[in-house]
Amino acid sequence: MKPKILLQIDGDPHPSSFDSIVAVDSGVDQLLTYGSVTVEQVAGLIHGGMFTRGPQDLNRTAAFFGGSDVALTTRLFERARECFFGPIRISMMSDPNGANTTAAAAVLCARRHLELAGRKVVVLGGTGPVGCRIATLAASQQAHVVLASRNREKASAACQAIKSSLGDRVVLEPVAVADSQAAVACLEGVDVLFSAGAAGVELLHGSWVDAVPDLQVAVDLNAVPPAGIGQVEVADRGAQRGNTACYGAIGVGGLKMKIHRQSLQSLFESNEVILELDEIYQIGSQIEAS
Repeated sequence: MKPKILLQIDGDPHPSSFDSIVAVDSGVDQLLTYGSVTVEQVAGLIHGGMFTRGPQDLNRTAAFFGGSDVALTTRLFERARECFFGPIRISMMSDPNGANTTAAAAVLCARRHLELAGRKVVVLGGTGPVGCRIATLAASQQAHVVLASRNREKASAACQAIKSSLGDRVVLEPVAVADSQAAVACLEGVDVLFSAGAAGVELLHGSWVDAVPDLQVAVDLNAVPPAGIGQVEVADRGAQRGNTACYGAIGVGGLKMKIHRQSLQSLFESNEVILELDEIYQIGSQIEAS
């Protein structure tokens, strides 16, 4: 049997060492890394993966798309899909900046405590790559999503982009949040809170525990002090603060790593696997159910 080869395609000058290590730990036999990849170059890399093995062996070659520039990664991924024809194709996964796997893990952690349908969900830092994906997943599960950002225009644009993807039936509300006090103000009636802002920036002061006593779940994805949500510890994994089950970045990270590894392994089950946000979330759901 031919070895499992993974093409790691990254728009950054140096492909992510994090993604490389996860690939090795996932059982890839040969990892080929490519940095500073442009849209014009990606077809050649994909063709190399498609045409060097017969159709019966194409399930032993796959491609992973990462990188810090989410928009570029999306363009690379879409251009790569255009290379396929008939049965001549390889499986591919997109996880720019870890946004898809992180968002999936964050939402699944919240769902350990309650279903999201009909719930009010607030996403602080909602215009970033992880925040947008959390909002997308929550909205697709019929939650009332409040997407918060320092800039209301950006929040509105993000809401419109999600509605364009999911349809007008979803409920998304853009909100401008300039400081912790404004963040508390938008939490009235909230059931689930996600913080997906920039590293080392506190978006909600620790006094929220008293100000929002009915909040059921708080998930903070900031691993760099100070925490995005005050009083949430980075290693929290369902720890109680008042009436709220709290998750920190490391607490979510364990599930995120399982999802990442399982997603990579699934690429080699056939040569037709395409993994983006929804598919990665489904893999996470299967992990949680097992």
